[in-house]
Amino acid sequence: MNPKISDFGLARIFQETVDTANTQRVVGTLGYMSPEYAMSGVFSEKSDVFSFGVLIIEIVSGKKNSNFHYYEQNLSLVAYAWQLWSEGKGVEFVDEAMGGSYVALEAIRCIHVGLLCVQDHTTDRPSMADVIFMLSNETNRPQPIRPIFTYHNSPRSQKATTSSVNDATVSMIEGR
Repeated sequence: MNPKISDFGLARIFQETVDTANTQRVVGTLGYMSPEYAMSGVFSEKSDVFSFGVLIIEIVSGKKNSNFHYYEQNLSLVAYAWQLWSEGKGVEFVDEAMGGSYVALEAIRCIHVGLLCVQDHTTDRPSMADVIFMLSNETNRPQPIRPIFTYHNSPRSQKATTSSVNDATVSMIEGR
């Protein structure tokens, strides 16, 4: 588990404006980039909040975002976190290696804050100051909206696939 810390703080490299900027090409690690940055190159400090939210979710689960798939449901790590949290089963998301050595309410708080950080729209994400406050204190937190990217495909079909068979022909090339 080596988090891609270099992705965080990317917005501070650019001095165009305090609020947002736009790059000519997208740089960063897939799975940690905010939707607005990955799709259009627009980033802000809230892009860093998104990346931090993914990192929180990875830490709680003990799994990498980049190669996680839940059984046959094609769920991303964030989608799986959302599913369990929204069903009131957030403790099932916690890394099994933790055993019983964690406080369930604190784990649920971390998942909740992580989901707030990965909201689709920048205006729905908290500031990093708010993130730190929410992680450090038991406080009323806004309810996250289900991120669009958590919608998933139906489970893969278990049916055998049929391949087509093509007849091959041989052409003889003769000189004139």
